[in-house]
Amino acid sequence: MSFQNSVFIPGPTNIPDSVRKACDMPTLDHRSPAFARLFKPAVEGVRRVLKMADGEVILIPATGTGGWEAAVTNTLSPGDTVLAARFGMFSHRWIDLCQRHGLNVQIIETPWGQGAPLATIEAALKADKTGSIKAVLATHNETATGVKSDIGGIRRAMDAAGHGAMLFVDGVSSIGSMPFEFTGWGVDIAVAGSQKGFMLPAGLAILGVSPKAIAAMETATLPRTFFDFNDMLASYAKGGFPYTPPVGLIAGLAHAIDLLESEGLENVYARHHRLAEGVRRAITAWGMTPYAASPELYSDTVTAVKVPAGCDGTALVQLAASKYGVAFGVGLGEVAGKVFRIGHLGMLTEVMVLSGLATAEMCMADLGWGVTLGSGVAAAQDYYRGTVPAMAMAAE
Repeated sequence: MSFQNSVFIPGPTNIPDSVRKACDMPTLDHRSPAFARLFKPAVEGVRRVLKMADGEVILIPATGTGGWEAAVTNTLSPGDTVLAARFGMFSHRWIDLCQRHGLNVQIIETPWGQGAPLATIEAALKADKTGSIKAVLATHNETATGVKSDIGGIRRAMDAAGHGAMLFVDGVSSIGSMPFEFTGWGVDIAVAGSQKGFMLPAGLAILGVSPKAIAAMETATLPRTFFDFNDMLASYAKGGFPYTPPVGLIAGLAHAIDLLESEGLENVYARHHRLAEGVRRAITAWGMTPYAASPELYSDTVTAVKVPAGCDGTALVQLAASKYGVAFGVGLGEVAGKVFRIGHLGMLTEVMVLSGLATAEMCMADLGWGVTLGSGVAAAQDYYRGTVPAMAMAAE
């Protein structure tokens, strides 16, 4: 079996060789000063990527879902009300998690393909005269539909409503690949995962926590043990962990952030936009469209491609994997079969993206979709050739 082909799913993403090597390290005593020296650069690096002026960075051996659970259980109590828009599979899963924890979720049903509805959120908060809503849940980048939401706009809506709720943001498929302003947007908890923009294996939930969210821990009564921020912060003060940490992943995280900062975060974001735009040009050449309802909603990390009537997006994904050894994402939930997803985040270049587009075209031809081989590739090539090349990743 060949592992040479790149993956074009929205995570886990391709791992740079130097990141793999950074994770490959001998056993280290996690209660020793050596671990503290390794741990601090990772935490401070995350702070810079999130653009946090204050608050705490917390790393938990988990994935993004564990980060969501930690955010909820550390700051809320049974019966508390949270406000959330449901417009894709991942916003739905966060709602489901809250409901399973006995929270009252006030759901704003939103068509898939749209982003978080700012005016409706503001109206719901203005209607909450008693301040029963304790948190607003926002999915920055809805991976199922390739839609980004305006987190700064949500904060402005909250401020316009004069509401004191906390703002929790799922940034799992955006942080490290798209601009994120923890302090500037007034975020109280941001959740990321190691396996996306940070280009690591899965296994770390990465959270930024504001002073307001830390204060909420004093009255929160949802049960938590493994995810308890108090235990984490008490151990951090001594340079350690409350339990055995994934030392290799933490070492890899520090190195991955070195790579991102060597490229320059603004260059990283520009590269992702450039790669995404090439994909979108290819989709147009195929006679198709992104599932996202309008261009201002287009994600720069994943595009859900709306397939023609009578075609099955899942069949394309299955054929790409079985015949060509290339991974694309299937449609999830309401869009199952209606789309296939092209992930374009993490360690990717123009040449890698072109190989993915070429593979997608071969699959379309094999399935009889009537797409002309080379049409999308040529459109992406024209765009990449005619624009300023993205800065290369730091040498590994």
